[in-house]
Amino acid sequence: MRVALFVTCVNDTLCPRTGQAVVRLLERLGVEVDFPQAQSCCGQPQFNTGYRHETEPLVRRFDAAFADYEYVVTPSGSCAAMVRDNYPRIGAKAAAEGRGRALAEAAGRAVPKTYELTEFLVDVLGVTDVGAWFPYAVTYHPTCHGLRLLGLGERPLRLLERVRGLELRELPGAQECCGFGGTFAVKNAAVSAAMGADKGRAIESTGAGAVCAVDNSCLLHIGGTLARRGSSVRPVHIAEILAATEEEPYV
Repeated sequence: MRVALFVTCVNDTLCPRTGQAVVRLLERLGVEVDFPQAQSCCGQPQFNTGYRHETEPLVRRFDAAFADYEYVVTPSGSCAAMVRDNYPRIGAKAAAEGRGRALAEAAGRAVPKTYELTEFLVDVLGVTDVGAWFPYAVTYHPTCHGLRLLGLGERPLRLLERVRGLELRELPGAQECCGFGGTFAVKNAAVSAAMGADKGRAIESTGAGAVCAVDNSCLLHIGGTLARRGSSVRPVHIAEILAATEEEPYV
């Protein structure tokens, strides 16, 4: 099987280890991974800030960049949700404004092929034991887009439960937002920080040494909050946990 990696802006610029982990993990499972150089931002920051028309070229670019692939895998619940939930809206709006159906058709091609990593592993590859080894206590934060728009449900937890050496600890108030929300954290900094503090306290209460999620954007916010609290808890993307083995441990 051959897939395309959509690495996303945050991972490309701030968390490159996550993209590398996805490649290592998928190749271990027998998947051939390509990285189309034409890929760019999915348009989520622009769209969420109200710039729908400015997002349209990025929809077209996404469609063109991944045209040759049956599957597009991304280590980001929020970017996967942008494609799956908002691209059809953008296409429908353009058509309703009398600007043709090209954007709607681009969205129609992008939506069915785009998968967040954990749902690709569970739903497409049909695996929950990926041969990972991570000998630490971990708690899992279900990010809002993965939880509410993609409906990831138990998929990440099923994968974590099969990681050798990992002790999975339940997170109190797990379904509560961490406070990031993209531009929300900029426009409503005080509220965002207060929500982050609540999440940080909940994470620390588990006694886990690491907190993981399917979105590095949320983990950056959580990690900053924990650092300001002087916490030793490490934010780790789930891809990096699943890619770790005894031969190639997470460090």
